Amino acid sequence: MNSSSTSTSDEASPGMAGMALSAPSVLTLPVVLVGVALVAMSISGTAIALPNIGADLEATGSALNWVVAGYNLAFAAMTLVAGAAADRAGRRRIFIVASGVFSVGFLATAWAQSILMLDIARVVAGIGGAGVMAAGGALLASSYSGAARNRAFAFMGTMAGVGIAVGPTIVGGLISVAGWRGSFVAFAVLGALVACGAGRLQESRVDGSPTDWIGSVLSVAALGAFMLALLEGPELGWSHPLTWGAFAAGAAAAIAFAVSQRRSSAPILAPELVGQRDFMGWCLATLTTSIGFLGVLVFMPTYLQAAAGSTPATAGLIMLLLTAPVLITPVLAVALVNRGVSARVLILAALALVVVGNFGLLLLTPENTIVLIATPLLLIGIGMGTSFGITDGQAMALVPPRLVGTAAGFLNTLRGAAEALVIAVFSALLVGLLTTQLAEAGRASRVAAGDLVSSGGPEPQREIEALTSAWHFTQIVVGAACLLLSITVAMLLMSRSHRPVTIEGSEGVREFR
Repeated sequence: MNSSSTSTSDEASPGMAGMALSAPSVLTLPVVLVGVALVAMSISGTAIALPNIGADLEATGSALNWVVAGYNLAFAAMTLVAGAAADRAGRRRIFIVASGVFSVGFLATAWAQSILMLDIARVVAGIGGAGVMAAGGALLASSYSGAARNRAFAFMGTMAGVGIAVGPTIVGGLISVAGWRGSFVAFAVLGALVACGAGRLQESRVDGSPTDWIGSVLSVAALGAFMLALLEGPELGWSHPLTWGAFAAGAAAAIAFAVSQRRSSAPILAPELVGQRDFMGWCLATLTTSIGFLGVLVFMPTYLQAAAGSTPATAGLIMLLLTAPVLITPVLAVALVNRGVSARVLILAALALVVVGNFGLLLLTPENTIVLIATPLLLIGIGMGTSFGITDGQAMALVPPRLVGTAAGFLNTLRGAAEALVIAVFSALLVGLLTTQLAEAGRASRVAAGDLVSSGGPEPQREIEALTSAWHFTQIVVGAACLLLSITVAMLLMSRSHRPVTIEGSEGVREFR
């Protein structure tokens, strides 16, 4: 989702500290920003619709979880491919095509008559979303330079934050007014308008830059196989041949990927970056905040509607406690760093907030829900927003110019992969724990999807208690994972072994820390 890092670290050409001023270029920034906000809203808002989709299409378990996971998997997998295609085929062309694919995917989602059709449509929409973000960032990089480029990417990051913040609320309101199908039609219409607006932008392309297609394919295969195993395992059984086969395929693809990166002339992940402690520390920091944020973002709306009895619109408003800080805190974090506050200390504080917030969600109950979870949600949101504001800049400042593309691609792919895998693991934990408590896999999948028994008697209360208990245990696992990763980040960032990278250029010797 944060494709802005791809180009913010590019070196601007001396003497070109302005923007392209031809008439079509005037539209570049607003068109790209609307596309970015639309994609961000689609990422954060879809979870609100899951209970309604499940009830309408009689879907539960992994099939329903693929509505979100399939989109995120396609988004993560196609970001690098879309960026490479934009450089070669034309950034405007790919932006227009991607916006159209995004629109078609959402339109197909709205018309889907089965969960399988809907899941396929979501994958299509995710591919379009990846293209919008990757080509949009490339358009900004090719249209602006110097200070104007920095401002353009600052706006891009802000609009991504806006989309994340208001996505659940807007989708919840649309569902209340037009149903879940109507909400997806709205996204399809907006995607088509973005594609039309992009038709007046200037074209740009770069020829000759190599792309590690083998590494791209292997990374997609590894991620897809692991997600398949994690999402299907709770229902099929962890000893099922498909589950083991998927894990084995994922492991084989991951090993092949590691080997290919050492042999590739233009690897997705340069080995020298992995060996740089500070860079990996910042990468693990963004991974940690994603783990602590994404599970809550995707699965909390279902709990609010199923167990706490909230309407989709109310659930969307409650989720503002988590998402609104992502709109505000990135700017504040950057301002603090610019005023001399240590970025390392700031990110460790952000990670601490994410850890405390996730453990704080152990207070979650169906009664007095908002009062009990308000502070934990705010803490997680503030931590995520702080990371969102400073992680890319600090990581990219450690990378020499010849590796900025590789490093930026790795950061964005890491985020996308984390988002996809967190959804899969969170779902597997919930369903697995519910199966243990309810002693029936089908019933566990139904409860995890928010489809609780509505008749009188003790059964509805039993299902609510089981869902709440499963949530608590899952949060313990997530909180513990974030804590261990935070300790690792602290060890990497606070060690005294980090070395600045000095680059000689037209402005003298520059030092990257």
